[in-house]
Amino acid sequence: MKTVPDAMQAALDGRATTHARCWKVERRDGTLFGFTDHDRSLTIAGLSYEAATGFTATSIESSLGLAVDNLDVEGALSSASITEDDIARGLWDDAVIEVWLVDWTETDNRLLLRKGNIGEISRGPTAFMAELRGLAHRLGQTTGRQFDRTCSWELGDGHCKVALAGWISAGVVVTAFDFRSFTASGLEGKDDGLFQRGLVTWTSGANTGLQMEVKRHSNTDGTVTLELVLPMADAIQTGDGFSIQAGCDKTWATCQARFANGDNFGGFPHMPGNEIVIGYADKDDLNDGGSLFT
Repeated sequence: MKTVPDAMQAALDGRATTHARCWKVERRDGTLFGFTDHDRSLTIAGLSYEAATGFTATSIESSLGLAVDNLDVEGALSSASITEDDIARGLWDDAVIEVWLVDWTETDNRLLLRKGNIGEISRGPTAFMAELRGLAHRLGQTTGRQFDRTCSWELGDGHCKVALAGWISAGVVVTAFDFRSFTASGLEGKDDGLFQRGLVTWTSGANTGLQMEVKRHSNTDGTVTLELVLPMADAIQTGDGFSIQAGCDKTWATCQARFANGDNFGGFPHMPGNEIVIGYADKDDLNDGGSLFT
């Protein structure tokens, strides 16, 4: 339960109120932003909250227990702080956000309504919609090791121990078809599919420094074609340079055959499947206690 300060409660009980909602946002790169639905900018604790940004907030959905509370914020790209390019580059993804109710006549008189993170962002030609997820959404994220047939580690991490230096190559864009697919040079000697589920890091061009996972990699008659999982923020151009890391589908077969790293495999390839769970003894089966698979 929230405790409302006496001064704010007295103002809320009055016939006319002087309150506005303010959003404090900290992006993943550490940059702080402030926005308000008030008609003029406010300064709170040294941070300027920009007015007239086109923000419109929906009602806040709250519930008891550990269910995730949500709030949608939609707005036009009217603030110089919010650019379509930054949204496309993912700088606003999972940003930490605080929603405050503030008395604009006395900004020290304020109440924290919600705290959470920005979730899915959808964009249109002139506007955006951002989902604000409550703190409980973290409880729905998978963490730690899982009991699964596939590997729990990331290629090259401290558990996997594959030396990535031997699995990274450099390439140059030859022909770009769109924002996510292109042909490349420098990778002609690599096996078909080697970079599928791998990682592209752009080293030159408009997307320098950005990374994206590879969806498909084909090497047909010396022509190397790559397709990324998602479009890049800026257009891919002929001559753009990149480094690319080999992919891993996290299966035992790939771990052993491609990387010779079976000793560090983080999955359980021989775990029993559904056929064991739903299996039952039958009078016509050979019920001698032996393995089902032999």
